[in-house]
Amino acid sequence: MPTGFGYTDTLQPFYRHVTAEEVAFGLHVCSQHANSMGICHGGVLMTMADIAAASGVNHARGELGGSPTINLSLDFISAGKLGDWLEARISEVTVKRRFGFCNGLISNERGIVARFNGTFYLPDHEGMWKGEKRLGALSPAAD
Repeated sequence: MPTGFGYTDTLQPFYRHVTAEEVAFGLHVCSQHANSMGICHGGVLMTMADIAAASGVNHARGELGGSPTINLSLDFISAGKLGDWLEARISEVTVKRRFGFCNGLISNERGIVARFNGTFYLPDHEGMWKGEKRLGALSPAAD
């Protein structure tokens, strides 16, 4: 992922993989991602889930811009340890007129670390951008 997108920079080094069929994000758990127990902090997992789910919804609707999170839930299943590769992948996306719904998994080589569900608002107006709509993290201009 390129830097300069605000809070997302806290995950660096952070990687993305975008194809016509899917969107996936990943990182190696480094010391800056770990809590005092030496495992990936829940806030890192929640941020990965939020980015992956919003990107999955936008990808499904062919948009590059952001979508505000309405709700995000995450179930912690196991730990991501220092040095693990964690990957967030989308399982299912449903897009309605004003809302997008997405669920997916964060996993490592040992299995599922967390599962997530998100609901996102799909703005169709410039108002929320105050006249200056910004491109999202999937924008080709950002690569």
